[in-house]
Amino acid sequence: MSIELKKRILTSILLLFLLITMYFYSFIMISALIIIAIIIWIEFYALISKIIRRNKSKDIFFRFMFKAMSLLYLFLLVYFVFVIESYYPSLKLYLLYSVLVSILSDIGGLLFGKTFKGKKLTKISPNKTISGSIGSFLLSLLLIPIFYEKLILYDLLTLTMITIVISFISQLGDLFISFLKRKAKVKDTSDLLPGHGGLLDRVDGIIFAAPIGIFLLSFLN
Repeated sequence: MSIELKKRILTSILLLFLLITMYFYSFIMISALIIIAIIIWIEFYALISKIIRRNKSKDIFFRFMFKAMSLLYLFLLVYFVFVIESYYPSLKLYLLYSVLVSILSDIGGLLFGKTFKGKKLTKISPNKTISGSIGSFLLSLLLIPIFYEKLILYDLLTLTMITIVISFISQLGDLFISFLKRKAKVKDTSDLLPGHGGLLDRVDGIIFAAPIGIFLLSFLN
């Protein structure tokens, strides 16, 4: 087992433990998500700032839009946490499912990619392979038998398609952050987690996939 795979599994176990704890204890959920959102915002802001400095961008409008969008993201994420808790507590299950799909997609991609190797998926991230992408989809689908009864309002085909979309968005989120890191010429978004990089490095797919997953699970309910 590669060191990177061990890191991903360890991070996933810790994240899963935190997620389950958050699911049952509302105060922990609100506090943890707000803290996580702020840390991610700081790391993302620093990453984009490095790209701007490297490219010596003097576009005032671009800088303003970046700062405005960053603050909007932070506000919406915090607002979203309070909405889940105050008005739609059932969305906790959708959040749990979406995050678990993203976690298994991440592990599946690394596991299948390292095992079967094969053709590269994109130049953005040389370590990403087509076999890894297929593995992401396959491993995430293992959640369906576990959650099918809890998400009983969905037929099997609908839940399968939603799961595939969540996995796909998670992979795109991972690639997007990888693209930004290449533009900034950095390996990690920060050194917050020794040996693991930044928090954003660990949850890059989740922050994109979870909102889409919750929306689809709610909209198609």
